[in-house]
Amino acid sequence: MALDGIRMPDGCYADGTWELKMHVTDLNRDVSLRVTGEIHIGGVMLKLVEKLDVKKDWSDHALWWEKKKTWLLKTHWTLDKYGIQADARLLFTPQHKLLRLQLPNMKHMRVKVNFSDRVFKAVSDICKTFNIRHPEELSLLRKPRDPKKKKKKLEEAEEEALELEGPLLTPGSGTSPITILYIGPVKGSIYSSPGLYSKTMTPTYDSRDGSPLSPTSAWFGDSPLSEGNPSILAVSQPITSPDILVKMYKPQSLLDKAKINQGWLDSSRSLMEQDVKENEVLLLRFKYHSFFDLNPKYDAIRVNQLYEQAKWAILLEEIECTEEEMMMFAALQYHINKLSIMSSENHMNNSEKEIDEVDAALSDLEITLEGGKTSNTLGDITSIPELADYVKVFKPKKLTLKGYKQYWCTFKDITISCYKSREEAHLMPAHQMNLRGCEVTPDVNISGQKFNIKLLIPVADGMNEIWLRCDTEKQYAQWMAACRLASKGKTMADSSYSLEVQNILSFLKMQHMNPDPQIIEPITTDINPECLVSPRYLKKYKNKNIQMNIEGISARILEAHQNVAQMSLIEAKMRFIQAWQSLPEFGMTHFLAKFQGGKKDELIGITYNRLIRMDAGTGDAIKTWRFSNMKQWNVNWEIKMVTVEFADEPSLAFICAEVDCKVVHEFIGGYIFLSTRAKDQNESLDEEMFYKLTSGWI
Repeated sequence: MALDGIRMPDGCYADGTWELKMHVTDLNRDVSLRVTGEIHIGGVMLKLVEKLDVKKDWSDHALWWEKKKTWLLKTHWTLDKYGIQADARLLFTPQHKLLRLQLPNMKHMRVKVNFSDRVFKAVSDICKTFNIRHPEELSLLRKPRDPKKKKKKLEEAEEEALELEGPLLTPGSGTSPITILYIGPVKGSIYSSPGLYSKTMTPTYDSRDGSPLSPTSAWFGDSPLSEGNPSILAVSQPITSPDILVKMYKPQSLLDKAKINQGWLDSSRSLMEQDVKENEVLLLRFKYHSFFDLNPKYDAIRVNQLYEQAKWAILLEEIECTEEEMMMFAALQYHINKLSIMSSENHMNNSEKEIDEVDAALSDLEITLEGGKTSNTLGDITSIPELADYVKVFKPKKLTLKGYKQYWCTFKDITISCYKSREEAHLMPAHQMNLRGCEVTPDVNISGQKFNIKLLIPVADGMNEIWLRCDTEKQYAQWMAACRLASKGKTMADSSYSLEVQNILSFLKMQHMNPDPQIIEPITTDINPECLVSPRYLKKYKNKNIQMNIEGISARILEAHQNVAQMSLIEAKMRFIQAWQSLPEFGMTHFLAKFQGGKKDELIGITYNRLIRMDAGTGDAIKTWRFSNMKQWNVNWEIKMVTVEFADEPSLAFICAEVDCKVVHEFIGGYIFLSTRAKDQNESLDEEMFYKLTSGWI
């Protein structure tokens, strides 16, 4: 009697084989194979395909172990080495699956992505397809749920917005191709094209308006994009109805913002490992607010998507701004919307001379936005510049009504010294402030001629609050630029000082109200202010006569528009991004945390160069720590505690509340990784270095 059919009590057969249960997702079919622990994964898949006897390309398929949430990608490993036994159930499923991806411009794409790749690699492939350079700045975020809306209604609204038109792009190179289906207004069939990008590539976009130049077939093949209509990627589309804004989720508090940040995916694990389902909606966003080498020649799509993310952050009140700043942002939006429509109609009418002139005009903006240093601007500096002027100083104290007091202030290196008068400048100062590591916040009202600088200066037991009041825009720009540099430990001898002063002055100039109202263009119906201004400022203008309310806002936007009316399209977008970067809350990611020794939940804010302990109710900074002063950071994964050690101050320890500490750890490590980038490096990314700094267990 043959022994191979006799089954033992442990489920194995007498000949040492056992049944491995598998489910083939494409066929919705369960299959069992007789195997031994010594068979390798490749052999299992070969036997499975032979047993299925279905003529099909199975090359993209792999085995997924549901119970352990693990891809079995090492095909030379045996079942024993993976620890797979008779109680296991495996899925034989494609590695590439469809995602519904929402871009920063809120347009949806149906994207076929490798669910077995780490998220960092998957995002790199997506960005390569979209011709977005520096994919390390982006990542995937789960869509936040509005607690006020029912889940069913939310999904119905989503489905109304998603209407499949046809395939868009399939990169022809690489081992992990991505197929993309566009969802939106562009008609026609679109075929394959390689997703190419390179730091040294020939400019493919018009640097005046960001539109593709004629040889776009090299990028987009036979698609509407190659016919001069890159609206889905490189051209901003106006918000058509205020109802769109009303339906979108708006965080009401800092705690709401912190909850949104719980949704960032782990870059070191695959989509499948993080329970992402096929056809799930994920948001593609700029995660790290450190934009490197932003160049209008090569980055039309990247610039536009950055502009869109900034625009929606302001409209949805994810970042605070003043009323004057809001009108400036609305005017820039209005200008960009008009030029986008015009450029889509006749973007081919630009001469080389115009392009060269715009290149020169944008050079300063490029330097500012890329986070790099200017070149050949040091001049003949032989000593560190200083500031000396009368400045009003205010130090708030509890139970005091004292206001600003005027001092003769000198700014040397990174220190401000205050004297009672100019004549006493050779004596001991009445006050002295070292600004290294301080928080610098603007408090400006152009119409009220208020130019204040709020300083939170680190001391042993927290932060000292000091206010400086300047008399003119020029004085404010000089002192604000010096304060920002000093907070980073830099002096006014740094090459970026004069550029920072000019950027501040430019930012203020854009907020000016036009002194001659007669040159303002007549109010037209196309301005639609409800789509350009956030709901908070719309409410401020509400009165019984709604039409007058709308006309009043329109008039203010058109007045502000006079300051930006001469800008080209790409310059206006770059100016919008620059203004966004100038807002006090720019680039700050919040998480709920409990600090060691603290009795209540607080916020930890993470930016590109520092950590900030914040009051959860008011958002006020309690203490700041700079990355430049950091020695190392560690994570206790069991109790979710992050510990950060510094060179010359006590260590910081906090427990992450309502969020996996891996998300916080990845933000810190990610910004450290981005700080190592340099222009002389080649385009390839050091993925392993990223994982070492962010994964926590490699």
